[in-house]
Amino acid sequence: MLQRLKTCKHVDQLALTPKAASNLEFPPKDLLVASAAEILHKYWHPGGVLLVVGAIGAVTRLIGPLLKSKEEDPAVLVMDARGMNIVPLLGGHKAGAEKIALELAEELGGNPVLTGHSKNQDCLAIDSFGEVWGWKRSGDSSDWNKLMMKQASEKKIIFDQSSGTKLWVNSLAAKNSLGDRKRENVQGFNNFSIGSKSIYKCSWHPPTLWVGIGCERGSSLELLDRSLTDALAKAGLAKEAIAGLVSLELKSDEPALLSLAKRQGVILRFFSADQLRQVTVPSPSREVELVTGTPSVAEASALLAAGADGVLIMKKQVYHANAYEKGAVTIAIAEAMQPFAPQRGELHLVGSGPGDLTYLTHDARAALSRSVVWIGYGRYLDLLDPIRRSDQVRIDGQLTFERERCNQALDLATQGVSVSLVSSGDSGIYGMAGLALELWLEKPQAERPTFNIHPGISAIQLAAAHIGAPLMNDFCAISLSDRLTPWVKIQERLRGAAIGDFVIAIYNPRSKDRDWQLQDALEIIRQYRSKDTPMALARQIGRDAEKIDYYSLENCPVNEVDMLTLVLIGNSQSLLNQSYLFTPRGYLTK
Repeated sequence: MLQRLKTCKHVDQLALTPKAASNLEFPPKDLLVASAAEILHKYWHPGGVLLVVGAIGAVTRLIGPLLKSKEEDPAVLVMDARGMNIVPLLGGHKAGAEKIALELAEELGGNPVLTGHSKNQDCLAIDSFGEVWGWKRSGDSSDWNKLMMKQASEKKIIFDQSSGTKLWVNSLAAKNSLGDRKRENVQGFNNFSIGSKSIYKCSWHPPTLWVGIGCERGSSLELLDRSLTDALAKAGLAKEAIAGLVSLELKSDEPALLSLAKRQGVILRFFSADQLRQVTVPSPSREVELVTGTPSVAEASALLAAGADGVLIMKKQVYHANAYEKGAVTIAIAEAMQPFAPQRGELHLVGSGPGDLTYLTHDARAALSRSVVWIGYGRYLDLLDPIRRSDQVRIDGQLTFERERCNQALDLATQGVSVSLVSSGDSGIYGMAGLALELWLEKPQAERPTFNIHPGISAIQLAAAHIGAPLMNDFCAISLSDRLTPWVKIQERLRGAAIGDFVIAIYNPRSKDRDWQLQDALEIIRQYRSKDTPMALARQIGRDAEKIDYYSLENCPVNEVDMLTLVLIGNSQSLLNQSYLFTPRGYLTK
C-alpha cells in the first residue's frame, strides 16, 4: 500500500516504525525508520502533508503536543491499512486535507470520511476554495473563522469580485452559499472579496499584477524587498496578487532580482530594449534610454507583461538605499485582465472510458477529483455527472470544436486553475491528448502548467471483451473520418491493413454527412478477405443501450451503422462460434 502511494506520487517519503520495518523482507533504500513521534516531529511544518496508516485515537494523542495554529500546522490524514477509509484529521480546508482525502479515495477505491459543514451541506468552503482556481488568500485566520461560522449558521455570504474568472459562481456549492446584495438588503458591505486590492479583511487574490522593476547594478535584496512592499502598500495592492516580476534583459543576471522572485514565489520575465522601446509610457526618461537603450524599464515592462488589455495602476516610483542598503530601484505596477500562474495550474487529459462509470479507472477518477473544472463534449460529461462534486464546474463543448476546447482548458490551467479535459474512451486514442500536448508544447517552458495524461479503457478494448477474444493476434484501428485525414490516405491504410491480414477496428464509420465511406471501406477489404470473414457491430458499447450483432463481410448492414458503432472485422483466422468472435493466438498449429 505504501509503495503504491509513492509510485502514484501521493507521498514523497515513506516512513515506518522499527517494528513495522522489521516485517519487510526488502525495505526500500530510502525508507525512514524511526518512532512515530520522531517521524511526526521531523515533518511537522506549514504546508506539509502527513498521511498516517493507523488508529485515529493513537494519531490524535501523538499530534496533540505538536499543534500550533491553522497557519503553522500541516495537513494530517489517517487511513486504515487497506485504504478503505481516509480521514482528514487536521487542516481540512487551509492545509488541503479534505481535498487530498477525496483524491486518495478515488485512487484507492476507498471512502473519504468528511464531517465538515461545507462538504456535507454542499456549500463552498469560502476559506479554501480559491486555491484550485489559482488564487492566494490574505487576511487573519480569526476573520476567516468568523466568516466560516457565519456560513455554518446558514447565513448567505456576500462578495465582491474585480478580477479572475467567474466560472466558480456556476457551481452548485457557490449557489448554495452566496447571497444576492439586493435580496439580502446589504449595502456597502462584503464578507469577502476577490481581486488585487488588500483593503478587505478576507480576500482571495487572482494573480493579475505585473511588477516592473529597474535597478542599479548591484542593488541589494533588502532594498528591492522594501521597495516592493512600499509600492504595494501605497497602491493598496496585495502581494498575493502578484503574477510576476519583469525587467530588462540586461538585468537577467542581477542577483537581488533573481532572489526577490524566488522569495515571492513568482515568475521572472525579461524583455529586450527593442521590445520595451515600442511601449508608450507616461514617464519616459532620456537618461534611462542612454544607459539601457529604452526610455522606460519599469513602466514599459509591466505594461508589456500585462498584455494588450493591461492597465498601469502605479506609475514608476523611485527608491534609494538607506544606510543598510545599496543601489537604487524603480518600480511600476500594471494589472492584466487575465490571471497568470502556470506554476499552480494543472491540465489533466482524462479518458472517461466507453460510458458506464464502472469502466472509469481509479487514476482517471483521482484526476477528476483534483480538477475544479471539467471540459468536454456534453454527452461525455453527462455520463460523468453522477460523480461531480458540488464545488466543481463543467463546461460543455460541441463536436468538431476540439481545438477550442483544448485552448480553453490550457488557458484556464495557465491562469492557475486545475482542469480536466475529458475524452471518451482513452484520450490518447482518437481523443484530445495529441492536440492538447501539441498546444502545450508551443508555450515557453516557463508558461506551461502541469500536464498529465490519464489513460482510459477504449471502445476497442471493451468491445473485444464483450465480443469474445478477437484481438489475440495483430490488429489495428482506422478512423473513417476524413475531416483531418484525406480519404485517399485512409484508403491506403485500409488496403495495407487488409493485405497484412490485421484484425481491423473501424472508428467513426458512418455519419449523416459521410454515409458512403463505410461501404467503400468494406469493398476495399473484400478484395483481400473471404466474404465469410466474421465481423461484429458494437453499438453504444459500455452503455445501457449496448447492442452487439454479428455478420460476415458479405452481409454487413451498412445502413444500420452510425457514429456510435464500432465495426470490428476479423482476419483470415478469426472464427465465430456460439456468438463469440475470436482469433487464434497464432497462425501455426501443432
